[in-house]
Amino acid sequence: MNNMNQMMKQVKKMQEQMMKAQEELGGKTVEGTAGGGVVTVKANGHKKILDIQIKPEAVDPEDVEMLQDLVLTAVNDAITQAEELSNQDMGKFTGGMKIPGLF
Repeated sequence: MNNMNQMMKQVKKMQEQMMKAQEELGGKTVEGTAGGGVVTVKANGHKKILDIQIKPEAVDPEDVEMLQDLVLTAVNDAITQAEELSNQDMGKFTGGMKIPGLF
């Protein structure tokens, strides 16, 4: 019975550490770019887009599709980096296992 209590305490401690790490991810930011930096997208560790910056030279009324592609590329870059940040921070709790719904 004592081993079970000890194990439950360890599980509870790990859960608390995971919750804290998940909260901290919200305060961390990553930056995705496209077009050599003419479009920049900032996201947090929860994969929420925080900011999009578009330099004037990226805006060409004759080529709106290029601007759309640049924004899309920068957003996807930021989300990929946020996922990597999340996997890195939370992976220490799961030993690299992907647990659906955990993060």
